[in-house]
Amino acid sequence: MFACLPDRAGTWEERGAYEQRMLPLARVPFIDPEPQSELAPVAARFAGARRGKLINVYRALLNSPALAESWFDHINAVRWNTSLDGRLREIVIIRIAYLTKAAYVLKQHVPKLAAADGVNAAECAALADWQASTLFDKRERAVLAYTDAVTRDASAADALFAAVAEHFEAKALVDLTVLIATYNMHVRVVNTLALDLETD
Repeated sequence: MFACLPDRAGTWEERGAYEQRMLPLARVPFIDPEPQSELAPVAARFAGARRGKLINVYRALLNSPALAESWFDHINAVRWNTSLDGRLREIVIIRIAYLTKAAYVLKQHVPKLAAADGVNAAECAALADWQASTLFDKRERAVLAYTDAVTRDASAADALFAAVAEHFEAKALVDLTVLIATYNMHVRVVNTLALDLETD
């Protein structure tokens, strides 16, 4: 289903050439701290929250340790400490990844993270063109329209916001808007730095 994914974020061509070279493609060096280095505890904290692996986005961000730690805390708050359910969160993240051609994010979330929160393979694929799909309910479609607008236009018209507000109270509206904004930041970093996709 995702055979079209590139081998680094932001690039949708030259898969075969990369597979022949098997070289890192990121535009900044990946940092893998030595066990006794001052960054080792930070890297261990990041890895501990990501199934024991220091993933490439954090290996890149560790070039700027303070920002890496701030990013880690913010992303965790956005993903785990809001009023949004996991299915809705994954729908938003995957839709943003499609809109921005963020292969790194798609690879991270599809299929495992999405499936764990109740988004099946058919729904993941349908998010590439959700308007043509019947797999999403009224609430989810309102959220997807809102996600598209905020991602494409950095804003949302009054009517669109009102349609989303029919389904959420103020806290959840803030949670949703910050989720969308955060992953728009996320995809722009991983795409622009051309991060290599994770291998597992």
